Amino acid sequence: MSAHDWSWGLTAKRAVVIAAALTLWHWPVPAGLTAEAWHLFALFASAIASVLLGAFPLVTASLLASSAVVLSGTLKPEQAFSGFANPSVLLVVVAFLVAQAVVKSGLGRRISLFMVSLFGRSPLGLAYSIVLTDAAIAPAFPSNTARGGVLYPVVRSLAEGAGSQPGPAESSSRRLGGYLMYTGMASLAASSALWMTATSGNPIGVQIAGQAGVTIGFGSWLLASCVPALTAILLLPLVLLKLFSPGVKATPEAPAAARAALAQMGRLSRDELVTALAFGGMVTGWVMAGTFGLNVTAVAFAGLGVLLSTRVLTLEDIAKQGDTLATFVWLAVLFAMSGQLNELGFMGWAGERLAGRLVGLSWPVTYVALVAIYVAVHFLFVSQVSQVLALFGVFLDVGIRQGVPAPLMAFALLFASSYFSVITPQGGSQNVIFAASGYLTQRELYRLGLCVTLLYLLVFLVVGTPWVLLVAT
Repeated sequence: MSAHDWSWGLTAKRAVVIAAALTLWHWPVPAGLTAEAWHLFALFASAIASVLLGAFPLVTASLLASSAVVLSGTLKPEQAFSGFANPSVLLVVVAFLVAQAVVKSGLGRRISLFMVSLFGRSPLGLAYSIVLTDAAIAPAFPSNTARGGVLYPVVRSLAEGAGSQPGPAESSSRRLGGYLMYTGMASLAASSALWMTATSGNPIGVQIAGQAGVTIGFGSWLLASCVPALTAILLLPLVLLKLFSPGVKATPEAPAAARAALAQMGRLSRDELVTALAFGGMVTGWVMAGTFGLNVTAVAFAGLGVLLSTRVLTLEDIAKQGDTLATFVWLAVLFAMSGQLNELGFMGWAGERLAGRLVGLSWPVTYVALVAIYVAVHFLFVSQVSQVLALFGVFLDVGIRQGVPAPLMAFALLFASSYFSVITPQGGSQNVIFAASGYLTQRELYRLGLCVTLLYLLVFLVVGTPWVLLVAT
């Protein structure tokens, strides 16, 4: 394709997006919604569509949408830009910066060599080491964003240690890193469904379920989740191997080479030791955050401060991370817009109307439809907790009134509130750490997100439904 053809193709895509935005904007406001809610939806949906079509990069689309909502009077500036002060957004950025210290100091390479020495005979072995590690540490982390901050530097070091570097879409050297990055990102969604304490949205959903008469504790959650969640976790590396080939099938010599490289590295260097202590302190703080009332973002800032003060990480290192600033901008903008959609009542309105159309159907059909719709609606959210607060109670109530066994409906929606986070790269703040690595394109992230979400939905419906009916009803 010539540059001229490409230019006209891009112009056409942008024209389509702008026309769709204007059409939605001027469409009659549906009953039950304010004009502000409908106009905000028009701009938010158009921004996402422009990324899917390749009309604008995500940062550009986010900036145009945020300026439009303010200049049009749809939102006040403090509402539109509130995401820049959101603790979850800041935590993602700080975790991303701390990960650079893990790589720069050499600690990440040491950890990756150790993992390669144990599991490195194939990319699949490395992928399983990631998902099993995540599943093991998940119950101690009430924040999957914080858990992503733990996993990311290890995954990054594994990729770089294997010679895989971020690069353009046509680069073959990025594929192993892309495979491992998406494995880590998608693993967080499945492990969050496995453990009640693995993400902050789970206890909130449990409280709402309790109001509907469904009592759920740590043990009963694990009993109901173990079979479908572990099935999803074990299938994930295999399915991704087919969806996104790492380009390397086997590395039989890798474990021996990794052991030799570890021997050459010798003892921990000063920077490795400082990074290990700082990182260990952050992990401990995140684990104990609920017990001692610690703010996980403040813990991350403290760890970053230690790394800067000891010169393990410098301001020059941070200045080189241009992608981090871009990530901060688009995540902050989309986080604020999604939150305001919820505040203005759009999410609740949409959920009630979607669920209300199921009245009169048999309970099995209603059950499947409600779960599928609940998952699909997350395309509009950048926060799992906000969807739980907006829609969980609505969907649970509709399901129970239609005859779905209450424990089955509650558990299905609770599990979905975790695994639907991979449907878009902004579907959970933990995703962004991996999505911003440079190993995967936006188009690949959306395509893989749809495929993996469908995999999880299928597993939790086909495997999870009979299991929950057996053990929880």
